[in-house]
Amino acid sequence: MKSICVFCGSNPGNEPVYAAGARAMGTEIARRGLVLVYGGGAVGLMGIVANAALEAGGEVHGIIPRALREKEIGHFGLTRLEVVDTMHTRKARMAELSDGFIAMPGGIGTFEELFEIWTWGQLGIHSKPLGLLNIAGFYDPLASFLDGTVEAGFLKQTHRAIAMTDTEPATLLDRMEQYVPAATIKWVEKEQV
Repeated sequence: MKSICVFCGSNPGNEPVYAAGARAMGTEIARRGLVLVYGGGAVGLMGIVANAALEAGGEVHGIIPRALREKEIGHFGLTRLEVVDTMHTRKARMAELSDGFIAMPGGIGTFEELFEIWTWGQLGIHSKPLGLLNIAGFYDPLASFLDGTVEAGFLKQTHRAIAMTDTEPATLLDRMEQYVPAATIKWVEKEQV
């Protein structure tokens, strides 16, 4: 991996532990010499992870839609800030520029990015690793929900396992470096159920 895309909140969250986790993530990405690719905002966890990577000497490439540049207060201190026309273009560029993806705590925008890139992996559109940085148990309820989805027969365990979860940035990145994509196809035939 040469670059990592981070999906995360444009808010810092209510607990300081989220900001601390974002700083640790940005610092670790830079320490490894990886390029941080993210949504280009200067606020919330987005700004924190970007600033931490920059402060640690890392390269940061932000992609932000024109309409959100002012709302998310585009980060003008990045190695590169790319302004695009739409959210769709933003996500496509982040996917194109990244060798792996990490979702940190965030809201529905983060979830939407997470689930889209996860779906692309399930469908074989890409074979890049995906990780969830589970700061303070943030993703525990989602993990339980997804395990129930497997039990209910709507998600294969091999596709559930695409999203690796860890509480530490270094350990998560180590696991992502070792990622081997599942060879299981998405489709479930009626007789397989």
